Amino acid sequence: MTDAQQRIYSAIAAIPPGRVASYGAIAARAGLPGRARLVGRLLGEVPDDVELPWFRVLRASGHIAMPLGSRGFREQARRLKAEGVEVVNGRVPLSRFGLDADIDHALWGMPVG
Repeated sequence: MTDAQQRIYSAIAAIPPGRVASYGAIAARAGLPGRARLVGRLLGEVPDDVELPWFRVLRASGHIAMPLGSRGFREQARRLKAEGVEVVNGRVPLSRFGLDADIDHALWGMPVG
């Protein structure tokens, strides 16, 4: 496994339950800003012996990247909802569930905005 793979997989593994992050945010946290597509590619190549919360990674808009209605789309939405993440029409409100969401919401559950 390359250094970039290890850093990206570590950043994904660090997303706590009930939170999500964009491909770009994962790349930045891995020290590879601007490499969102690399994150997406590597998620598709995860070795069988590596378990990652892949379903917590979304597009920058908060949308699930898989085609609407596909098996992968439904599985990702199901897993996110099981963790209490709101998914409406394939989109998660990053202001509430994003890894870098408002600190008051993160600590106290107060509505943002």
